[in-house]
Amino acid sequence: MVAAAAEAVAARIGSRQPRVAIVLGSGLGDVAEQIQSAVRVPYGEIPGFPQPGAPGHKGELVAGTLEGVGVLVQSGRFHLYEGHAPQVAALPVRVFARLGVRTLIVTNAAGGIRLTFRPPTLMLIADHINFMFRTPLVGAVLEGEERFPDMSEPYARELRAVARDVALRERIGLEEGVYAALLGPSFETPAEIRMLQRLGADAVGMSTVPEVIVARARGIRCLGFSSITNVAAGLSAATLSHEEVLAAGKQIAGQLATLIRGVLVKL
Repeated sequence: MVAAAAEAVAARIGSRQPRVAIVLGSGLGDVAEQIQSAVRVPYGEIPGFPQPGAPGHKGELVAGTLEGVGVLVQSGRFHLYEGHAPQVAALPVRVFARLGVRTLIVTNAAGGIRLTFRPPTLMLIADHINFMFRTPLVGAVLEGEERFPDMSEPYARELRAVARDVALRERIGLEEGVYAALLGPSFETPAEIRMLQRLGADAVGMSTVPEVIVARARGIRCLGFSSITNVAAGLSAATLSHEEVLAAGKQIAGQLATLIRGVLVKL
């Protein structure tokens, strides 16, 4: 399936050689609209790619250039809570690897656990906790992947340093912390949030980890950003909703795009 999907994408994007892949989270699709010389490949034309079911996820790959760098943008991801296997959630990253991508930038919308977070704000992901209790590496080892990838630095230290420099130069507030991934689709209970606080999580969401695990197994370095779109359950009196997540994501999408463009310039 990986080979067939990669061949289909390669046939559509032609001579464009992506160096960097970018995965866009809920409400963060603006980056895809900034791609120059863009070629759009609908998921329906790629073997094994389902249509995304979450609101705010468009359902296409966009190839082109951004800040002079060849990029491939995934506009719409596949979540485990939609019923997809972890291997399906991570399929795009395996396709990116076959196309020669060596750097992956992942983004997501997340709930803020750290008490000092004031949504909407941006968090640089320093590490993650896999509370999905699933991994896309289960099963036979695929060609080009490690059986036991080292996860001691899932988000590259040097890329995080570049992101912090860009944020400082552009005067963008950028926190840094640990992202906890849960299966979803229900939002967490207040008791679960208290548990995550004690375990060291700063933000919580329902994506990203399967993609990063496969990227590391393929030797792809990763950089991650969470858009903190809401305060997690029990930390405020507000009722949580996905509409709130999308609205807050749009408020901060411009800053995230500036950060990503600034990082690309320095790659």
